[in-house]
Amino acid sequence: MNEAANSQPPFADFLGLKVTLVSPERVTAELPMREDLNNRFNIMHGGAIMALADNLGGTATTANLKDGESTTTIESKTNFFAAIPIGDVAYAECTPLHRGRTTMVWQTRITRGDGRLCALVTQTQLVMQRGKS
Repeated sequence: MNEAANSQPPFADFLGLKVTLVSPERVTAELPMREDLNNRFNIMHGGAIMALADNLGGTATTANLKDGESTTTIESKTNFFAAIPIGDVAYAECTPLHRGRTTMVWQTRITRGDGRLCALVTQTQLVMQRGKS
């Protein structure tokens, strides 16, 4: 596995994201819902949920990269189903739908403490040669 996958970007720390598992087949994480992640209705902001999933998709792709490759998100779609209130935790599990040479597609399921599905994110990552754009 690519060692870069175990190293999270500063933005993950900023969010308060805790990655709990990294493998080429699955990445999991937790994001505690706190006051500064809420929207005007005291539930987790949709952007925080999307950022959680985006970070996991990038981590999962990185875990599958070969030497000299990098990645970037080129598409992301989110469906929201239930709110995550202050004091709860967003649990995320990212699994592959497609792992190709030039793109990888990941699905991230985000649930809350009671197990209810809160969001489903499908994301496409571009695989690039480092130094080329």
